[in-house]
Amino acid sequence: MPDFKKRPVILPLFALLAFVLAGGLPAGAQTLKAVKERGTLNCGVSQGLLGFSSMDDKNAWTGFDVDFCRAVAAAIFGDPAKVTFLPLDAVTRFAALQSSQIDLLSRNSTWTMSRESSLGLIFAGVAYYDGQGFLLRREAGIDTALQLAGKTVCTQTGTTSELNLTDYFRANDMALKVLSLGTAEESLKAYDDRKCDVLTSDVSQLYAERLKLTAPDSHLILPEVISKEPLGPAVRQGDDQWFNLIKWTLYSLINAEELGVKTATIDDAVKSPNPNIRRLVGTEGEFGEQLGLAKDWAARAVRAVGNYGEIYERNVGTQSRLSIPRGLNALWTQGGIQYAPPVR
Repeated sequence: MPDFKKRPVILPLFALLAFVLAGGLPAGAQTLKAVKERGTLNCGVSQGLLGFSSMDDKNAWTGFDVDFCRAVAAAIFGDPAKVTFLPLDAVTRFAALQSSQIDLLSRNSTWTMSRESSLGLIFAGVAYYDGQGFLLRREAGIDTALQLAGKTVCTQTGTTSELNLTDYFRANDMALKVLSLGTAEESLKAYDDRKCDVLTSDVSQLYAERLKLTAPDSHLILPEVISKEPLGPAVRQGDDQWFNLIKWTLYSLINAEELGVKTATIDDAVKSPNPNIRRLVGTEGEFGEQLGLAKDWAARAVRAVGNYGEIYERNVGTQSRLSIPRGLNALWTQGGIQYAPPVR
């Protein structure tokens, strides 16, 4: 066995220089510092998707993805209002993150290998388990996607839906006619104008788009889900501190639901003798400090927007116009697959 105690540790010059210039911080650990100095979190969201990120009648941003941005702001600043929302289309969303125009992308975006391996991005977890489906008129008399051969399908460019659509029709040896448009709004209008027979997108988005039609009940969403669409927040690669902050904010919201910690009970949770709750809300351990935040970072997030279940039900679930069943997004203890590592 070599005697490591007697062997001097020699850092390459460039590594030593980088360490010194960074003041001893890990390389790339600059996003949190920049956000704190700016005084606001720049968060990329969609241009208007009901339930996820859209403007209400008072010109205030609302939605599932919006609430996650606010949770991060609350964790950092103790104030969920310290967010600047930047509406982005599907084509420009990743470039905005790459160029540091935004600090966080929380915009119903699918986690894929190519987006991490070729775009320099990294997804912090799955906030919403989704899948691609099909919307069409009831009058068509179609009740399965296997009857869509030869139909014209509207889809949006710059999304995973285009490739999934082609794969599904090819795998089932069906003729396909595609009408690809630049935005979700254009795709819906083309469908409404009968320029296509079918509209395809993530099922969650189809629920939202159907409500915009004149007679929503005259349209149906077919039962087939043809793809895996794990949607989640994304950040730039190279800043592990920021990545961990975003990841653990998401996990803290999921853990809060599992532990029964809600907006209305957060003050009681701070007094709880349960060690799992105490670690989550910051009355035990130094988990907030490890992220560069205050002890009560997770408690701040839950107090501001609620736990994962509260966020879900308020925006897309039973308390919303969408009324999307929890399904896979239920906790693992309740028949779903939402599961978060413990804070410990």
